[in-house]
Amino acid sequence: MLFNKPRLLTPGPTPLPERVRLALAADMIHHRKPAFKKILLETEEMLQKLFGTSQPVLPLSCSGTGAMTAAVHGLFAPGEKVIVVNGGKFGERWSQIAAVRGLKVVEIDVAWGQAVTPAEVEQALREHPDTRGVLMQVCETSTATQHPVEAVARLTRTRDVLLVADGISAVGISPCPMDEWGIDCLLTGSQKGLMVPPGMALLALSARAWERAEKMPVSCFYFNLAGERDNLLKGQGLFTSPVNLITGLHESLSMIFENGGMEAVYRKQWALTCMVRTGAACLDLPLFAPTHYAWGVTSIALPSGVDGSKLLKVAADECGVIFAGGQDQYKGRMVRFGHMGWVDWADVLAGLHALAFALRASGGFSASRDFLETALAAYHRALDVEPGRVIPDVRS
Repeated sequence: MLFNKPRLLTPGPTPLPERVRLALAADMIHHRKPAFKKILLETEEMLQKLFGTSQPVLPLSCSGTGAMTAAVHGLFAPGEKVIVVNGGKFGERWSQIAAVRGLKVVEIDVAWGQAVTPAEVEQALREHPDTRGVLMQVCETSTATQHPVEAVARLTRTRDVLLVADGISAVGISPCPMDEWGIDCLLTGSQKGLMVPPGMALLALSARAWERAEKMPVSCFYFNLAGERDNLLKGQGLFTSPVNLITGLHESLSMIFENGGMEAVYRKQWALTCMVRTGAACLDLPLFAPTHYAWGVTSIALPSGVDGSKLLKVAADECGVIFAGGQDQYKGRMVRFGHMGWVDWADVLAGLHALAFALRASGGFSASRDFLETALAAYHRALDVEPGRVIPDVRS
């Protein structure tokens, strides 16, 4: 470990660019004074581009789970019915938050690693015409599965049903343009694609979601969405703002829009996704999400006999690469390989080497000797196509 550069390849938190670290280290400024107001309003303008919305994007001093809680409390009243797409640990979290709020929860249970189908959502909406909202993930981080949010939005926007999408592992990573798709509430956290430390969430509502929110009695003193919006328009938060995190976000968003904007980000993220998936396939490791997969994290199933906990430890101790493991029933049986935010091809190359090295040290085997070259070939091939387009198999 002494001579290895640490590489954080988890699905959050993610590495911080030097520019962001320096911005975070700047002298503190006051959250009600003109210097901060300027930073906040400039950040807000960039956030609207990031989210693809003309509506305000609210910075909240909390985790992504806090933003999920704020959305449920701000948009739905106790006794109302919501449909939850439960395809993993974070779909389950929607159900838990909704239950605490006193909502009637109808779950669409989806096998881990699979995406919900629009037909399943449509059937649930027909069977429950009194539904007030659909709660789902854009990317289910626990499985690295991407759900068809755009198609689901086509179902909800023609009904009096709000679509609430957890974009924590998608915003700043893969396309989810809020206004274009018809998402009513889109939320994310600071610690993944946005290259900022944990501790801040971002939430935006559509015009019709704001109509609902404005009629909803405030049920949580801290999460007052209308109050946050009204203060944001004045260049401040409702309470004490996370000044250093917003300053860091201002820097990270400036980096993005100075270097090709979201199209460049999506092209890079798609290429890294193809690179990781090709490398894992060369090592004969099954991909847990075979068809509908995320662009910022890849879930890799481990063969029987491989000690997943040991693999993670060997990768960290011997190679300096930190992966995440599986959750719940997949603990010890899965590697979640993060490739979002301030991660490039060289980091992924190191990650694939660490994966192969640790696999062999943990009871596994692969005869592949050219997996790094093949993965890099997939990366370059993917850079030449439209992001999201599946590339031909580059394995010889």
